[in-house]
Amino acid sequence: MTAFNPNMMHTIQKLCAICASNDLIDKELYTVHKVNRGLRDLDGNGVLTGLTEISEIIAKQPAGDKLIPCEGTLYYRGYNVRDLVNGYISDDRFGFEEIVYLLLIGHLPNKTALEEFKNLLGSMRTLPPSFSRDIIMKAPSSDIMNSLSRSVLTLYSYDKNADDTSNENVLRQCLQLISMFPMLAVYGYQAMNYYIKGSNSFFLHEPDPSLSTAENILMMLRDDRKYSPLEAKILDLALILHAEHGGGNNSTFTTHVVTSSGTDTYSAVASALGSLKGPKHGGANIKVCHMFDNIMENLHDWEDDDEISAYLLKLLNKEAFDQSGLIYGVGHAIYSVSDPRAVIFRSFVEKLCAEKGKEKEFALYAKVEELAPKIIAERRKMYKGVSVNVDFYSGFVYRMLGIPEELFTPLFAIARIAGWSAHRMEELVNAGKIIRPAYLAVGERKDYIPISERS
Repeated sequence: MTAFNPNMMHTIQKLCAICASNDLIDKELYTVHKVNRGLRDLDGNGVLTGLTEISEIIAKQPAGDKLIPCEGTLYYRGYNVRDLVNGYISDDRFGFEEIVYLLLIGHLPNKTALEEFKNLLGSMRTLPPSFSRDIIMKAPSSDIMNSLSRSVLTLYSYDKNADDTSNENVLRQCLQLISMFPMLAVYGYQAMNYYIKGSNSFFLHEPDPSLSTAENILMMLRDDRKYSPLEAKILDLALILHAEHGGGNNSTFTTHVVTSSGTDTYSAVASALGSLKGPKHGGANIKVCHMFDNIMENLHDWEDDDEISAYLLKLLNKEAFDQSGLIYGVGHAIYSVSDPRAVIFRSFVEKLCAEKGKEKEFALYAKVEELAPKIIAERRKMYKGVSVNVDFYSGFVYRMLGIPEELFTPLFAIARIAGWSAHRMEELVNAGKIIRPAYLAVGERKDYIPISERS
């Protein structure tokens, strides 16, 4: 792209200042007109915009004529995620592929159906001829989410039935994208690492159809292709816990909105990727990691509750780290008492810390998990409680697995495309209207002024 010269930038800066002043809306008008900004009411409840059978989030329970916060629970197709995870653990097997089946097809498969499904996904773990060379390697991106989006949109050109939105064809497209995402993300990273960051090594390992998604990710990412069983199992768990989270989260709602227009699968998935890339949605675990780096650098005693509490207070008071006033990884738009994904993840994180010799770091994370909600509740006016969310631990885990930060959000996408695909199918099957919420115009009306009379 041609660089702007200083005169051009000066003009753009002036235009931007005018644009910003003309776009500014009086915040009081949102209250006057009862607009639920962010499609959430003053109590933090989402505005009902649709129905779904794919997943359910429970964060409140009835108490008389009120709803009060309760321990969080997450259901996939009516099954408690905790029970699903316990089932995989007791059988000592990987679960993400079964979760993909459950979310897309709607019921749990028997052994034969699951094996056929895993073989189907394995056979689809392949890219078009020369795709890696021509699309990924020749134009590497410094942002792997953008690389993913470009790859997805380019795959449209390789699909002879790209615009066919029949249920059968869309399911085929979704399964192919689910299978390809690990390759697109890891290969995109390898190209960026070599061509942009200047790494001395460059390798692209072919996926193994017989391995799970989690195993393939670790195998393709590492030059020696090796990983421990615990490493693969905890990455599999991370994929399961990130696979789906209701129809109202930003990227899934984006999938519904774009799908309702009748567009193709590649455009819908690329739109969801664009949403997930935003730091308010998919990039939170990176912020958590950077925050803990800062905490560790500034604490003298990682076991001193008073010192930890004092530093957390500095974070809240915008006196430390990025001066945002946030303790990253603590709090969630829906959960207040607990995020079930974080609760499930925690015990496995502790096991991985023992394997990696990171017990001291885990103890600090546990202390912050205990102390931060109390400090936030004391210092902030809140309409609900606060607890750590799944992002609190996920970045810590990815670091222990040797996964570079550039792949943290793409890993989220590798998991969440299962949910996006299920919601796209649900939107198409129910053939709803195009989603078009209302925006109230509050600008003043003006008489036209001939150009010769304008100041």
